[in-house]
Amino acid sequence: MRKLNAIVSLLLIILFLIHSIAGSFQMMKIIPGGNELMKNLSYFMLFLTGVHILIGIKLTIDSVIIGKKSGKFYFRENAVFWTRRITGLAMMLLVICHVLLFTSKGKVFRLNDFNEVQLIFSIFLVFTLLVHILANIRPLLISFGISGFRLYIKDILLILAIISLFGAFAFVIYYLRWNIMWRY
Repeated sequence: MRKLNAIVSLLLIILFLIHSIAGSFQMMKIIPGGNELMKNLSYFMLFLTGVHILIGIKLTIDSVIIGKKSGKFYFRENAVFWTRRITGLAMMLLVICHVLLFTSKGKVFRLNDFNEVQLIFSIFLVFTLLVHILANIRPLLISFGISGFRLYIKDILLILAIISLFGAFAFVIYYLRWNIMWRY
């Protein structure tokens, strides 16, 4: 189960990077939107997210059952475990908000009106996703047998930080285009 979750997590990170970069370019009008391949990749990413959620719920239930049996939950000692669960729960809610931003017109999906609330939710989604990945990257590397993960952590953090900042910047540009530049 954990190996399947590791594979799903890796695929999700790769699809997130593709989605973030392509979506950012689309929001800044560098590339045109409405790509059928990107829509299908988004659906696949949503499916994998569902699988990841189900596995996470199962692992959380197992941990709570063990905690009940022993009578000790060790919240402080398991802070990273609970950080993963809390950010995962926050991301479930934020991903639902992110998906609901879109409307379907046949084969093409477009954003609804993009206001301040949606901008804040979108930036919070990027931040929460980054925290969730950072809390889980070490066990993910270990599950793939990468023992010298310290060598890779700085590179991974740099790439994730740049892409996350780029995504947040694209949301701000899109907000400005939608609310200020199109009015005049």
